[in-house]
Amino acid sequence: MPELPEVETVVRGLRAPLAGRTITSVQYDYPGGLVRPDGPIFTARIADQPIRALSRRGKYIMIRLDPDTLIIHLKMTGRLYVAPDGETQHADRWVHFLFQLDNAHQLRFSDSRKFGRVYLVEDPAEVVGALGPEPLDDSFTLDAFRARLARRSGALKPLLLNQRVLAGVGNIYADEALYLARLHPLRQADTLDEGEIAALYAAIRQVLADGVAREGASVNWYRKPDGTKGSAQAGLNVYGHAGQPCPRCGAPILKTVVGQRGTHLCPACQIP
Repeated sequence: MPELPEVETVVRGLRAPLAGRTITSVQYDYPGGLVRPDGPIFTARIADQPIRALSRRGKYIMIRLDPDTLIIHLKMTGRLYVAPDGETQHADRWVHFLFQLDNAHQLRFSDSRKFGRVYLVEDPAEVVGALGPEPLDDSFTLDAFRARLARRSGALKPLLLNQRVLAGVGNIYADEALYLARLHPLRQADTLDEGEIAALYAAIRQVLADGVAREGASVNWYRKPDGTKGSAQAGLNVYGHAGQPCPRCGAPILKTVVGQRGTHLCPACQIP
């Protein structure tokens, strides 16, 4: 599933082709992907709304219209891209939402697994209001992170994946951050000392910033809006490297399951 770096890259890649454009109409063939409003209301309401700005909140793409906000979650296999009317692309076979623009181009939402979600809301807080802080914002300080961990127990990996605790961290970057901080994914959050909290805080911000700089990790379906791959996968230490030597100590990387999620770690560097 695209995480913060991938979604941020998509938003940045869409800003130029969508700047100053207006959505004149929408077509869709999968009502299950439309969370709100109902289909007929969605079709009528989005027509002729101008695009004012694009941003990201956690793993959500926020397209501010006037007066509403179009919110899209890519889930596992979603792709967003802009193409001229009539131009055929490989990902078109899975397009389930097609937003017609006023310049003979289309914003296409391709999603082979049909897990993606689309919302059109007046108040974005209806969808993203419960999300935790943005890990790369200046306001997310070490003190703020410490406060998020206070009075929380349970294993670190599920905690990092909890979007109410931190917005945008997913499986790839949770594994990478825990590796960098030398913390086992099953380590209990309430057992961390001050040094370990600081190390984890720094590691989360580092792996996410590196992921953004490398324009996301194309380990599965993720592609940038122009169809090319990100390069963050080339910098991963443990994710996807099961059986390969740890970059620090040479021990084989282990893949296990934590919280029903495939989890990669070094059993020698990350002691429970």
